[in-house]
This record gives sequence, structure tokens and C-alpha cells, in this order.
Amino acid sequence: MALNEHVESLRSKHARLEQLIDDELHRPHPDDAKIARLKKEKLKIKDEIGHGDTISDASRPPPSAGDFAFR
Repeated sequence: MALNEHVESLRSKHARLEQLIDDELHRPHPDDAKIARLKKEKLKIKDEIGHGDTISDASRPPPSAGDFAFR
């Protein structure tokens, strides 16, 4: 799996967890333990996304002098 595909997969999981948290919060009697577990998992995925974005940025070549427009 390419890095971009992996990051997109993580973003999809992150969005799904966000929806699950929202659904649980809007139940008549939300399960606080379940919400805490989902939030912890969501944060873990967010950290992985940030790590993947950092690797992706690091793999790009640095801009050359011709990439900048001087006025």
C-alpha cells in the first residue's frame, strides 16, 4: 500500500470514529467508557496521520531557486 493510500485509509477510519463518538454522545444514556475508548483510538489514528504526512513531506524534493518568484 502506498503511503498516500495508507494516510487516506487512516483519515477514513478517523472520520468513522468521529461519527461513532457523535452517535454515542447523542444516545439517551451515552456509555462514557466507550466514548473514552473511541476518542483514544481516534487520537492514535490522528497521530499516525500526522506521522504519515510528515514522511510524505520529507520525501518531496526541496524546491529549487526557480520555484520562487521574486518581485
